[in-house]
Amino acid sequence: MHLRILDLDCSLAAQQSLFGIAPWTSASTLPLHDLGPRLRLWSRNTTMALARARIAAAVPAGPAVSMLGSGDYHHLAVLLMERAREPITVVHIDNHPDWVRLAPRWHCGSWVNQALRLPQVAKVITIGPCSDDLVHPDLKGGNLQALGAGRINLFPWQHAPSRVWRKIPDGPGHRHENGHLVWRNLAEMGIEAGLNVIIPLIDTDAVWLSIDKDVLPETEALTNWDQGQMPLAAVLQVVSAVGARKRIVGADICGEFSTPRHNNIFKRWEAHMDQPQRNVQDAERLVRNEQTNRELLAAMEQAARSC
Repeated sequence: MHLRILDLDCSLAAQQSLFGIAPWTSASTLPLHDLGPRLRLWSRNTTMALARARIAAAVPAGPAVSMLGSGDYHHLAVLLMERAREPITVVHIDNHPDWVRLAPRWHCGSWVNQALRLPQVAKVITIGPCSDDLVHPDLKGGNLQALGAGRINLFPWQHAPSRVWRKIPDGPGHRHENGHLVWRNLAEMGIEAGLNVIIPLIDTDAVWLSIDKDVLPETEALTNWDQGQMPLAAVLQVVSAVGARKRIVGADICGEFSTPRHNNIFKRWEAHMDQPQRNVQDAERLVRNEQTNRELLAAMEQAARSC
């Protein structure tokens, strides 16, 4: 498996230990600083096209895990998924469903919808949300149509039933009851029982793993977004279980912390409204980010070799 760091915000520059954590086929850094501000949070088609061309020229064929920096860049994962040459299921581990249909086309909170438009993506299985995105999800633009159609399967780590204003067909991770989506919370089921439900939902032989570390509590990572409660140990169990049954053909990891510097007034407003305001970086917690990345990468490389 190849390791590629897409250096958009300098958040990974100091994490040199990542290159030696596993026997990578190759490992390198792709400088994208010049595009970073324009890609952060959301981006226009023209800038995404520039990023696509740079990635295509630098990332070789074959299974690779790409580090994207802040979760503000999660939508770049779609540019990587475009490179898959066979049907894939996207296993998406995140504190947010990233399914908002009202956001700009290329947005870190709407990229799942772009992934579902790719002909090679069979479905997206989202694991771990605890966020308020699941409070009145229809009013917040959540893609409940895809949820009801089975193109999205969603398993929160822990979330109360979500009030909705129309009936949504039942799915493997939820049922509709008295005007609410009642979730099958993994924290209540237990991760092993949850995986017994989730793994059979993967109809394709090939899998893409997409992980945002904001799914973790702040004791295990420090990110730019509100964070969830799913333990790292549970995330690693998911990676291992997927690798034991399926072929991992690609992966991406985001969820570093980097101080936003937005030139665009609308991005500044969005960041102020939606993100925790962290003015001082806690050095010890940033060190923890590197250790968490080491554990994730080691698990992914091992899982990719086991299938």
